[in-house]
Amino acid sequence: MDILSFLLLGVSLSMDALAVSVSMGICVPDLRKREAVKIGLYFGGFQALMPTLGWLLGTSVIAYISAFDHWIAFGLLAFIGIKMVVDAVRGKEEKQACDRRGDMLSHKTLFFMAVATSIDALAVGVSLAMVKADIAIGAAVIGLTTFLLSFVGAVAGRRLGSAFEKKAMIAGGLVLVAIGAKILIEHLTGV
Repeated sequence: MDILSFLLLGVSLSMDALAVSVSMGICVPDLRKREAVKIGLYFGGFQALMPTLGWLLGTSVIAYISAFDHWIAFGLLAFIGIKMVVDAVRGKEEKQACDRRGDMLSHKTLFFMAVATSIDALAVGVSLAMVKADIAIGAAVIGLTTFLLSFVGAVAGRRLGSAFEKKAMIAGGLVLVAIGAKILIEHLTGV
């Protein structure tokens, strides 16, 4: 995969984290920049870690499934992307209840939110193993992209409003489906 594909993958995977970060910015209107950095570090860190774990899992089974690995990669990415779009349309995107500032920005809350928003990156990591992608570059780009978007989302949350969350989820889902289709087309056509 090229750097542009990793960047698009990073943007699409970070949409859940962006939506939660925007919600946190809305709920904590006086959010400080160092708190936004903390949010970005949690989300970006887990978005880098999970595809790495998925890649390790995927490389351990690649010999057994190499004949149809491109279909698995496409299926996983398409499933995750379609689920993101459906959840956004149905209004099931992650919502963060506005409660006390300390609870919302606690390490415990951020840990669970970061894990919840990065589960799909685990499956993407398996897909990256199928296409023999360089996971070091991929994890770095995905993690950094998520960090930046989460930071910006947290800082700008109050101004953007909750309507932005749905559009971000739909866009992210469509990009994942497109990347899956690109992998499948490249493998089938040899391009």
